Amino acid sequence: MKGRRIVLDHLEGREAAALMVDGQLDDILIDEGDAPRPGAIYRAICDRPLKGQGGMMVRLPGGSGFLRHGKGLRPGQAILVQVTGVAEDGKAVPLTDRVLFKSRYAIVTPQAPGLNISRQIAEEEERARLRILAEEGMEGAGGDLGLILRSACAGAEEDEIVEDIAAMRDLAEAVIGDAEGREPEALTEGDGPHVLAWREWRAGDVVTEPGGFEREGVLDGLEALRSPRIATGDGTIFVEPTRALVAVDVNTGGDTTPAAALKANLAAARILPRALRLRGLGGQVVVDFAPMSKAHRKQLEQSLKAAFRADPVETSLVGWTTMGLFELQRKRERPELMHLLGRL
Repeated sequence: MKGRRIVLDHLEGREAAALMVDGQLDDILIDEGDAPRPGAIYRAICDRPLKGQGGMMVRLPGGSGFLRHGKGLRPGQAILVQVTGVAEDGKAVPLTDRVLFKSRYAIVTPQAPGLNISRQIAEEEERARLRILAEEGMEGAGGDLGLILRSACAGAEEDEIVEDIAAMRDLAEAVIGDAEGREPEALTEGDGPHVLAWREWRAGDVVTEPGGFEREGVLDGLEALRSPRIATGDGTIFVEPTRALVAVDVNTGGDTTPAAALKANLAAARILPRALRLRGLGGQVVVDFAPMSKAHRKQLEQSLKAAFRADPVETSLVGWTTMGLFELQRKRERPELMHLLGRL
């Protein structure tokens, strides 16, 4: 089936959302359960500084978190923090003090005043329309609140945009007003898979009837993800997570022509973001591309940049090692899929 389709359903009682593109599973979100959701906002209490790392350990309700930038903070101080990703086993929840209130159309930014419109909206007439809505929506807001209108605003109804701005502004003002206190407290729980799908994905069709995962082929797509092997059409890649890193191996298969390695590597570069995204893999990623001439590295790097530019998960392309491996650093903002499926 051609086109983009969002499927909202549940897996063993857990809320889940899938994005299907041309009949193929392109993204999957599954609620992790009791773990803090990325985007959740807490009033945290500073506990102890980590001088060697420049960070601060903080107390959260029922656990602890790690704030990477702890300069100027003192133990016992209350601070607003937001969960930025998924904690590895045995490690503290990753946090930031740069709190954002994000919805489908609007992002309210405390401590970052100003009105901004997504650069992806290029038409001047549309930008002027959105500028008026932004000014109206933030009129009378405190001097430390800013606003970003997202690319989804392009062509959207004015009433929907205004309602979104008002909702995020009201939430920001309520949370900021509750920042002071002596005990850690959860102020927002973060968005679940269904809200995240509405917020981040664009599709012409949304399936909400129970049993959608089975009817639309989502369950088959999840089952295929249990294997590390992925056929690319011009070869195969194997994606295997370890404790230290994610190892990716690229093979040419049965093709023995001089151009086989480059074709296999370019095909791997195109599908690598999707392969990592679906499996919920992040951290250090090391790719062992098929042996090829160093003269082709620039072409491969350009293909990697184009592929990851369209990926929603923040990824840094580090570069080549002395041994000819390619390194990436990817944000851990999702739980690893195999761990989730193993608990269902």
